This record gives sequence, C-alpha cells and structure tokens, in this order.
Amino acid sequence: MELQQLRYVVAVAETKHFTRAAEQCHVVQSALSHQVAVLERELGYALFARTSRRVALTPAGEAFLPHALAALDAAASAASAGAAATGEIRGTLTIGTIPTTGTVDVPAALAEFRARYPAVRITLRTHHSDRLIERVRAGRIDVAVLGLPEPTLPEDVGAALLGAELLMGVVSRAHRLAGRRRVPLAQLTAEPFVDFPAGSPARAQSDRAFASAGLERDVQFESSALDSSLRLIEAGLAVGLLPAVVAQRESHRIAAFSVSPTPRRHEVLIWNAFNPSPAAERFREILLAQRAAGEQRVARP
Repeated sequence: MELQQLRYVVAVAETKHFTRAAEQCHVVQSALSHQVAVLERELGYALFARTSRRVALTPAGEAFLPHALAALDAAASAASAGAAATGEIRGTLTIGTIPTTGTVDVPAALAEFRARYPAVRITLRTHHSDRLIERVRAGRIDVAVLGLPEPTLPEDVGAALLGAELLMGVVSRAHRLAGRRRVPLAQLTAEPFVDFPAGSPARAQSDRAFASAGLERDVQFESSALDSSLRLIEAGLAVGLLPAVVAQRESHRIAAFSVSPTPRRHEVLIWNAFNPSPAAERFREILLAQRAAGEQRVARP
C-alpha cells in the first residue's frame, strides 16, 4: 500500500468521478484507475462501485476512507515535523475559499507564501461555506475563508473575523434600474431573483436582508455557480444581490447599485486548530497580516 494510492482513493471519493479525480491529482485517468485497482486487489475487496455514469464508495470503502485520510495526515505531519526541525517549511497545504473574497486577496497571499516557502505543495479548493466548514473540521482542509450571514464564528475550529462585505443589487445593463445609484430593497420585490440554493450560507445573506425588512421576494432561479447567475442577470432574466467586489469586477456585463437597507456578508477565516502544520500556521499569519494592513490603510486620514 502506497501513499499515492491513498491520495487517489481520497480524490475519487471526493469527486465521485475517476476522470475529475485524475485531473485533481495531475495524472492520466488510466494510471489513477490502475493504481486504485491494484490497491483493491491487495486489500481483497472493492472500494468503489462503478458504472459508466456513476461512482460510489462501497460499504468497505466507507470504512476504509477515514483511515486513509488519517494515514495521509500522519504522513504529512511527519514530513512537516522533520522539515521544521531543520528550519525548512515543507509538506502540503490545502486552502479552501468561497468563489469571491473582498476582505483578503487570496491569490496575493498565495504568491507571498510561495515566494517564502517554495518547498510546500499547495492545493486550492473552492466550495461554499458550509462545505468548507465540514472539511476543515474533518482535517481535509487546513485553512479556509468563508462568507457568512452573521458575524458568528463557527465552533470546533480556529476562527477569526476578517470583516464585512456589502452586497449590491445587480441587473442587466438594459434594465430600468440600471444607472441608479441607490434603490430601496422594497423596489426589488417584484423582480425575479437568481440566488444560491436555499439553505446555503450564501443564500441566507440575502434571505435575511429581506426578512429583516419584512419583505418577500420571488427566487425563480437557483445556482451554485457564480458565472451561471451572472449570465442570467446579463440576459435580463433575473436580478440578484452580489458582493461589491463581484459587482465592481463585472461592471462591463451588469449594472450595480447600492440597496437600502444594506445587506452584508461577513468573511471569516477558519483553520484546523488540532495540531496545525507549520505551513498552515504561516499561511494563516500571512492572511491576517494582509487584513491588518488593509485596515490600517482604511484608518489613515
């Protein structure tokens, strides 16, 4: 049994797809499938049930997966501990982030980290906040940036509030509200909305804004993909509430305006506080230092 085989198993379990798992692991699909099959023969049981369209863990695979994750974590910790003893940061760093962040610049932080610690292998995962919280708690992601409807910090993880990001109303450039600087939230209730799936933290941000104002709206479209939502808005099929950083970045496609009362999302940095690796600690420090520098710039007269 090899660590690389365990990495392949985890990737297939996570993506539920051999081709996507191979892309995530930067290998050809045939090589990944072969190594998983070799491991299954060695174990004497199947880890995955496969058809041409579907992949799922078998009961044996469900039992095997937590131990595979633990073995990979132990190997990474061993490598990091040895490197730290020599004064060099090595090992792996898995970072999670929501699709857009306004309080910190994750790519800039990654560039700074890479320049300081080139021996660390970095993996970046983009998910919604509830999934990121689950994976940090499970030890599958080291550090993550969330967007939450309230400034309440998640439990069972290390956490720090990064700040608040305003949500703006967004419409097509041909919409009757395009060109307005500020629009009452009540004026949007008659419009068809596109938003994130019901129950997600990203959806809760706008749901609570309308509920707090005693208003109801019609969400006709739900999408987990930001670009799909932008296309619906651009085509004039829906309006939306999006973070200011997105609205400003996409100003060539859509029109944006402030709304009152103003909805907000709260960005939170979380990390696995149980025996964090030196790499995770250093990246967290870079993000917090970046945020502190941003607050100092805003505070200057």
